[in-house]
Parts: sequence; structure tokens; C-alpha cells
Amino acid sequence: MRTSYLENDLIKLRREFHSQPELNFDVTETSKKIESILRSANIEVHNNIGRTGLVGVIKKGNSNRSIGIRADMDALPVNEANTFDYRSKHDGKMHACGHDGHVTMALGAAKHLAEKENFDGTAYFVFQPDEEQTQGAQAMIDDGLFDRFSMDEIYAFHNLPGMDVGTFATRAGTITGSESLFRIELKGIGGHSALPHMGVDTITVGTQIITALQSIVSRKLNPAVNGVVSVTEFITDGTENVLPGHALILGDTRALSPDSNKIMEESMKSIVNGMAQAHGIEAKFEYRTRTNMTINSPEQARFASMVAEKLVGKENVDEDCEPKLFSEDFSQMLMKKPGCYILIGNGIDGSCGKTLHSSDYDFNDKLLVTGSSYWSELVLEKLG
Repeated sequence: MRTSYLENDLIKLRREFHSQPELNFDVTETSKKIESILRSANIEVHNNIGRTGLVGVIKKGNSNRSIGIRADMDALPVNEANTFDYRSKHDGKMHACGHDGHVTMALGAAKHLAEKENFDGTAYFVFQPDEEQTQGAQAMIDDGLFDRFSMDEIYAFHNLPGMDVGTFATRAGTITGSESLFRIELKGIGGHSALPHMGVDTITVGTQIITALQSIVSRKLNPAVNGVVSVTEFITDGTENVLPGHALILGDTRALSPDSNKIMEESMKSIVNGMAQAHGIEAKFEYRTRTNMTINSPEQARFASMVAEKLVGKENVDEDCEPKLFSEDFSQMLMKKPGCYILIGNGIDGSCGKTLHSSDYDFNDKLLVTGSSYWSELVLEKLG
């Protein structure tokens, strides 16, 4: 295991990040801390990329070969339920997805590579804001990430509760799903709750639409292809004795292929328009894909698995795992560069086994040396 930080140093650093979570693009203090650590290891730093993103550059030798490592920095708007002494000090903010650990592992590898290793090429460490709202990767790209830093390929990983601690999983092709947001607006005729026949209330129509939407995955998609349609909000202007004349239905969908995403969009549109026409009301349907599928390049997926096998043994690496339906804006980077998204087990017990985004989740400190060493080995295998 190669890392310049001792394990206790990594644990201390990770817990400092955990106690000071920041949201979305507002990760100013986190960025400053990362920059300070990188500069202390004499690593070249470029900041304010995509607002609060930054890139550490480690160049050795004369080769033009290069590799990128991406770590996400932001937390979630969650009140932490954990009671340990390093719990969040900011009400309504929590590292409930492990980005505190992702940053720490990348910093451990960067410090080790800068101080201890020789290689021939350039390693770029990309620290990205706003992964949770899936806008940070594109913001960094739009701000010239790949124009200013000519990476040949780029890698990222995410911890995953429910996988044994320190095991790895990835696959060639689609590994995480797209996320699309939908908005359905209904305009009917509200009125007195005792006189429903004199109007067309949007509660009745809206509930029929919501029920019909649940048939899309089971009846429109190939059973071998996963997908999710979730209604998350149903808002009307009705009150206890007033039938609503206006309603909003909001939610999102997840898909593992562009074809499935298109089927869901077209099916939803048909259901909404058909129901509205049948009841004689107005309907407006909007569908926006916010995050694309994360699609790993075959060559880079195999390389990522090979490095993991050398580190933890072949029996601890699944190189053809099942794709996941959560979304990840690293997808935007993989649309520009070849690369691979990798999952690393966070464990199955205690707070480390709790689902991501839950208020009692915690990143597993046992991963820190393994993750830092993995990034170091990946760079050295590519540029050594």
C-alpha cells in the first residue's frame, strides 16, 4: 500500500472534512483546505475552475502522457443523526455520500506521488464541486478543464455501502443511469367540494396520471432493461372544501440506455395528453435529461480492474458488475475523455453499511489507505 500519509493522518483529515460540510458550488473553505494541502507538497494548483473547482498538477519526466483523477467535494442538505465527535458542525449539511473520503484519498495519493514516486508524464487531480446537483462536472468542462489540462483519460470512484469493505467493482459500458426531471402542469375547473359535477378537478385527473405512470417500466420497457419512474411531488391549489383547478406533478426518471430514456419520455407524454383529453382539461408536459448515463470505456475499465486486482487480489474485484440506477455527473467527463468510474466497498455493518444519503451514514475510514494506494498505483501503472 503506497501512501505518504500514515493511516492516522488520513483518518484525522477525513474527519475534519466530515465536520465542515459545504453544499453544491459553495465549497469555498473545502477548496481552500485542499489547495493548502496540495501546495504544502509543492504541487502546482489551479483554482476557480467551474467556480470553486481546482486542479492539482504533478508533472515528472519528459513524456506527454497524462492521466486525470477526479474527486467530488460537496455534501448534502441533510441533518446528521450520528453522535460521534466529528459529526457535522453545520446544521442542515452533512457528508452523507462520502465525498469527504473521496477527497481525502485523492489528497493522500497526490501527496505520495509528488513526494515519493518517479514517473514519466503528468497526473492531474481534479477536485469537483456540485456533484450532488450534477452540475459541477459540466461547469468545470465549460470553464476549460480539458482545454487547459490535456488529460489522455480520466478516472473516478465512489464508495458503496453493501459491498465488502475494500472490494472493487466496475464494468465496461454503462455503469450508472441517467437522471431526467419531469414536470406536468394540469389546468382544470375547480370549485365547491360538494358540487364536483360542475367542474373538472385536477386531483382526480392527477391521481389517474400518477397511477398510469407506474405502468411504463413494467409494460413499456424490456424486462431485461432497468428503469425507474418516480413521482416526488403533487401540488394543488385545493383546500379542505375546495376542489383544485390547478395541479403540478413533479418527479424524475432513471434509465440505463438512451432508448429506454426516450421510451419513458414518449410514454409519459402520451399518458398525460391522453388523460387530459379524456377529461377535457389543459396539460403541459416538460421532460429534461439533467445527467447522462455514465459509460466506461472498455480499455480503461479493464485497466482499472487490473490495477485493483494487483492491489487487493482478483477475488476482490468484480470487473463486470451490474449497472446501478443512481446518477453521476462524472458521465459528462466521460463524454469528453475515455476513462472509468469504479465502485469501492464501504462495508456492510454499522453506519458504514447505511445507504448513501441517509442521516446516519458514515464513510469507512478503513478505505482510506486502500483508496489512496489505488490512485497511486493507477498513476504509476499508466505513467511509470
